[in-house]
Amino acid sequence: MTTPTTYVKRLASTARQQYDKFRFLRENEPPLSTQIAQYWTAGVGDRFPGVDIPWSAVFVSWCVKTAGATKQQFRFAAAHSQFVHQAIKNAGEASAVFVGRALADYVPKIGDILQNNRGGNRFDFTHASKHSSYASHSAIVVEVGVDSKGRYLRTIGGNEGDTVALKEVRLDNQGRVRNPIGLYISAIETRL
Repeated sequence: MTTPTTYVKRLASTARQQYDKFRFLRENEPPLSTQIAQYWTAGVGDRFPGVDIPWSAVFVSWCVKTAGATKQQFRFAAAHSQFVHQAIKNAGEASAVFVGRALADYVPKIGDILQNNRGGNRFDFTHASKHSSYASHSAIVVEVGVDSKGRYLRTIGGNEGDTVALKEVRLDNQGRVRNPIGLYISAIETRL
């Protein structure tokens, strides 16, 4: 297993701090609502449109930026599909630090970003590689481990149940995401 870099540790720590601070609050409750405004303004440079507009991508963008990534390295955006599409395009660049990966042949690690479908869609990696605008969700991998049920990873994401939440994703014996119904689309490998 790869030892997490300083950046990866900061990214996972940033996401965990947001989870620890806000997990028991709903998006319309201060101080979470005030922090969501910061995700918009500091994360993607947009004005805060209110909590009725999905804020999960700006959460990821804010965490990635707060941990130290630059706009030359990551496509900060209010839509997951935009930064995923850019990361997939980065795959051919040796110096790229955020690279989109197909889940069938990639083992996610701490600091990566796991993208999934939402709204009943069944987009796949090929779709993500060709389109930069479609509904999806993503969250930051903060833990990878093994328990009595086998391998797993845990992610922290924003706007999950109207808060900052932690989810568990089961992995196969090789450490790849189990994806029998096509819920997951891709992973962004973090090489910073």
